[in-house]
Amino acid sequence: MKRSLGSLILCAGICSAASLPSHSIQGDYVEARTADVYTGPCFANSETGLVGQLAVFGWKVSNGSWDGVDLNGLSVVGVIRASSTLGDVYHTAYPVKSVLIIDDRANGEQRLALKSFAKHMGGDLLQQIVRVDFEPVDLTFANGDIHSMKATLTAGTLAKIETRAMASGDHICRNEEVWYQPLTNLTHAMPAVAVAHQFRGEGLGTTWSSPDKRSAFVGNFSEVSE
Repeated sequence: MKRSLGSLILCAGICSAASLPSHSIQGDYVEARTADVYTGPCFANSETGLVGQLAVFGWKVSNGSWDGVDLNGLSVVGVIRASSTLGDVYHTAYPVKSVLIIDDRANGEQRLALKSFAKHMGGDLLQQIVRVDFEPVDLTFANGDIHSMKATLTAGTLAKIETRAMASGDHICRNEEVWYQPLTNLTHAMPAVAVAHQFRGEGLGTTWSSPDKRSAFVGNFSEVSE
C-alpha cells in the first residue's frame, strides 16, 4: 500500500523523557532491503516479486530495559529472507526465515532479553529464527543526529548498513513517494539511500550486497517494556 512521505513521519523527534511511560525502552533504528522503499510506481512494479525479499534491520537501545533487564547501549540485528517482496500487499512474504545477531557485550541475561525484544519488535518476521550469532554490534549516526540520515550499522563482519540522505539525483522519475512502510513499529521514520547493505553470514542459504538503492529507513523507537 502506498503512503506519502508526510504520512510516514509520525513524530518530529524523540519524545521527551517526561512523556514516556515509567517502564519503557527507546533508541535508534535502521533497516535496508533489496528493493526501493522510496520510489515511483514504474520502478516499484518492476521490482515486485523479483527482489525485496532480503533485509537487514537493527535496533540500538539508548535507554530502558526489557523483561526487567537493563539494555542501555546494547544492540541487536535481524536478517531475513522472505518468500516474496516484503511489504507487497498482493502477495504474502511468508514463510520468512531469519538470523539474529546479538551484541556480544551483552551478558547471558541481556542476550535473552535482546532476543525477546527483537522478536517482539520484528513480529512475524522474526518468529522462525534459524541461527543466532554473537558479534560486536553498533549503530551510530553522524554527529549523533538521526536527521543527518548518515547511519552506520555493523554486526561484526556478518552484516552492514550505511545510509545517506536523499539528494536531487535520487528523484529519477519525479513521482517518488514512500512505497513500503518500515518493517517495525517506529515513533519517527525517514527513508534514506543505502550506500551499503550486505549480509555475509550463514543460516539463510544466501548472502548479498545491495548498495546504492533507495531502500533504507532510519528512525527512533519507543516501546512499553515487558
